[in-house]
Formats: sequence, C-alpha cells, structure tokens
Amino acid sequence: MSENSFMRYDLREELQVAIARKGFSTPTHVQEKVLSLDRFDRDLIVRAKTGSGKTLAFLLPLLQELTVSEQQPRILVLSPTRELAQQTAKEAAWLSRHLNVSVATLVGGLDMSAQIRSLRDGAAIIVGTPGRTLDHINRSTLKTEGITTIVLDEGDHMLDMGFREELEGILDSLTSRSRTWLFSATMPREVKELSRKYLEQPVFISLIEEGEQHDDIAHKAYLVPFRRKMEGLVNVLLWERPRRGLIFCHTRLETMKVAGRLVEEGFNAGALHGEMTQRERNSVLSSFKNGAISLLVATNVAARGLDVEGVSHVIQIGLPDDRDTFIHRSGRTGRAGREGLNILVLSPQEAGKFKYMFGSAKVDIEWKNVPDLLSIARAQREDAEERLLTLKEAVETEDYLQWAEDLLTRAAPKNLVARLLYALTANRSAGYDLSSELERELRRKSRAPADRQRPQGGRGIAGRRPRGTMLRLGKGLADGWDVGRVLHSVCSSLDVDRSEVGAIRMKEDHVLVELLPFALSRFEADSRGLVRCGLIEPGKEKEAELLYQHSSRPSRGRDKPYRKDRQGKTGARSRRH
Repeated sequence: MSENSFMRYDLREELQVAIARKGFSTPTHVQEKVLSLDRFDRDLIVRAKTGSGKTLAFLLPLLQELTVSEQQPRILVLSPTRELAQQTAKEAAWLSRHLNVSVATLVGGLDMSAQIRSLRDGAAIIVGTPGRTLDHINRSTLKTEGITTIVLDEGDHMLDMGFREELEGILDSLTSRSRTWLFSATMPREVKELSRKYLEQPVFISLIEEGEQHDDIAHKAYLVPFRRKMEGLVNVLLWERPRRGLIFCHTRLETMKVAGRLVEEGFNAGALHGEMTQRERNSVLSSFKNGAISLLVATNVAARGLDVEGVSHVIQIGLPDDRDTFIHRSGRTGRAGREGLNILVLSPQEAGKFKYMFGSAKVDIEWKNVPDLLSIARAQREDAEERLLTLKEAVETEDYLQWAEDLLTRAAPKNLVARLLYALTANRSAGYDLSSELERELRRKSRAPADRQRPQGGRGIAGRRPRGTMLRLGKGLADGWDVGRVLHSVCSSLDVDRSEVGAIRMKEDHVLVELLPFALSRFEADSRGLVRCGLIEPGKEKEAELLYQHSSRPSRGRDKPYRKDRQGKTGARSRRH
C-alpha cells in the first residue's frame, strides 16, 4: 500500500468503493491535511486554492460519520454560485451513493417546486447558494433543527458577492449546529470577522503562502499598445493557440465587446456575465465544455465556481484589481495535476503598475512584447501543416483518394496544394502590425520621470486634477477596502468600463471616487449595485446621493473635504484646472 494513499485513513467501506470506482488512489495535499486531523468535531478553517481538491477534503470526513439511510438534513454546504453548488452536489451524490442517502440542491434559477419535493422526499445533504437556501428556511421548506454541520465553501467569494446578511441569517437559524467549516482561498477582513463571530477556537490549516506560485501554472505577460489592446489580444491568441481558454474582463460590457470582436476575427468565442438568464448561461457553458467554443470571455463574478476540465490558458486583459484576483483567476488553469498557462495582456503603463503592486509576490513572470506579424505567420503555417500531416488515416478512404486523383487530373499538384492551404487558412485573422506602436510607447515610458510611473503614496490613483464628479462613499481603509477593490466594485456595480472611473483617493473612514459622465449617469439612474457590493450601507441610499451632491465640487485643497460653495449651492460640475 502506498504511504500516501486513501487506504491509510481507514475510511468506511462505502466511501472506499466510491473512490476506487472513480479511479482515485492518492489524496491531494488539502485532502491529506484534513483527513489527518485527530478529530472532526471541531470548527475548522482551511485556506486552499481553487482546484486543490477541497470538495472531497470536506465531504470525505463528513460522510465518514453520516448514518446510513439518513433522511433528515444533517449537512449543509453553501457555495457562492449555482455552478459550484451543482458541481459540489454531483460530487456528494457519487461519493455517498452506497450510503443510501440523498442530496438536495438549492440554487436560484431552477424550479422551486422540484427543490421542495427533493426536501420532502428526504435529503441528508443539502448543497445550495446563500440566497435560495435562506429562502427555503424562511418558507419552512428546509427544516434546520437537525443540521449539525455547515460548510462555507469559498467563503471569501460569498462575502465579496454581498451575501453576508444571508450567511448570518442561515448561521443564526441553525440551532443544533455543532461545527462550522470554512474553506477560503483568502482571508480578508470580512472573512475574519465572520469567523470570529461564528467559529469557536477553530483548527486552522493553510496551504497557501502569501504570493505563492502554483507549481503547475506558468505565467507570461505580453506588452501591447495602450489603444490597441484588443488587437494585441488577437495577436496573443494567434501566437499561443489555446485549446480551451478563459479570458477575464472587468465588466459585462467588456465581455460582450471582447467576445463579439473575437468572433469577427474568426475565433469560436462566447461571453459569460452576471446579467444572462440561466438558460443563456447554461447554453454557453455547455458549448465551452463540449468544445463548440474554445474561448470563454467572463467577468470575475460570473466565472466563480466554474469547474471546467482542460482549460489550457487563462488570459487576463488589463491590470488585475489586486493580488487575490490575479491568483484566483490564474487558478482556473493548471488543475488536477495538469499544466496551465496564465497570461496577462498589459499596456506598458499597466505593466509598471503591476510590477509595483506585485513586487513582493513570489510569482515568476516571463515578460514579452506582443507577437509580430512575421512570428504569427510562421506559427499559423506550422499549425496548418500540423493539422494536415496529423489527420487520421481514416480520411484516406477510397472515396477521398479517388476524389484526389480526379482533382490531380485538372490541376498541377503544387497549385492544387497551394489552393487547399489557402482554403484552410483563409478565414483566419492574420494579426496586426503593432510592433512600431509598442516601441514608441516603450520609448516614451522610458523617458518619463519615475514618480509618474507608480501610484502616488500607494493608496490611490492620483496625480491629476479631477475631470469628473467626485463621489464620497462611507467605506475606507479601516474597513478593509483598497483601491483595486473599490475600482472593481464600482465598475461591476455600475456596469461601466474602468476608463469611466477617474481618481480614487482612499481615506481611513471613506473613499473619494471620481465618476466620469457615463459612470455618473449610471449612478444617478440606479445606485443599488453599490449597496449590494457594500460601498453603500443598506437603507442609506439617499444619504449616499446627498454625499455625491455634496462632493460634486472640489475645494482648493487636494485632500480637504468637498463642500458647498458660499451660497450653499452644490456645484453641478467639477472645476477644470
């Protein structure tokens, strides 16, 4: 028996049979750490990466103690997204099959009556998203008095998505809860606050060193001209030729623009964002999984919980919001022992900011200029030749051979092959000539003073006078917010490109955000997204609007508060300097 084998943990026979049928013999690192605990009846916090095998890490010990043929809810697993909840439910179903217990999946976007029937029929394991699970608790369709264990899977993402109120409501309703297990890749302030409130003397397991590099993921960064980022992405894709790639954008609008442009360029691409219907979402995910589309363009929130095998490349367009975002995105590739490649597409200016932000991260990145036309042409030629020369011999049937002979009587062999190669490659983009433009930007950047190439003070995007309207929001450094998180939350909540957000100035108890005209119009039309993300406290929407009006005209002092003019009127526009 292997020293590092599931057999050494004395798992019940029903679990051993299920694991063996799946072909699993050796536990992952996180599974080994959890299964090696001397007891499982305590609260637990585990920091582990996406794709590390954490689902089995909590299911195996919990199912080890579950009564055979149990029909009452005993275990509750909460996940941030439908996809992750459904994937976890599938794992629980095959693993518990021989225990004769059922799994109920409680997620939004699916038939409520079917979920109620599954609960009435008897389910020992409940897997759900916070909103739908709390809905069932409030309807009394989910009986919680027998639930002794709750697992918060990807707790950081549930809180980041604004589920704190739902999580606390669920936790408060579990009167028989004897243990709470929290799995989270990161430990921001909100996660620590939640754990202090609901977990008692938890065992802490961490498999993540701050800034640690995933051994199975290589990192590259391609420099592209600032105003030709889309063309730069096309060149990178033509050069890298991903079998299955996940492309990250910041907003819904960006995903639609990027996916549409890639389709125009001849790529099989689709968009995934938070405002799609469940049917649309399922359709594009199915196409990505079965290979009908090879490139999925997604926002961070929409991609959470995705578990798609064989993602060869992750591509991040523009500057990641923060280190955790960078690491979590890259973790979508290099899973289950497979190698993966994480690619950044950055302008020279963004590259400088990235190096400043991530200077202490233990990540080796290969920096390269955007591929040129000659290199792309060579790569496309090699690709076409490989496709032709590696076709299966099955195509050399009598029908095809006879067809070839007929064609050779009507055209010279060399001319015929040339025409076939043209037909094979005609619909592909040839790429864009970006080298000269990139070189000019690099020269300009090298001549720029050093203090203009990094964020001032490390706390905000500053260095120029406001061009838009300043908005004051009541969350600051003391609340655990930083520039990257604010920028991402504002862009996502208002559904605007990050170019519509100007200066961000972090203070201890608040943040000043400059909204350019389009972002301002989005805020004036609907500010509820800023409530959901936590920048505006629930019930204080009107107060936030007053703050916006109050701060729309800057005072002369750069760091002084924004205030009304002498007549008590609020300026309609910011001053131009």
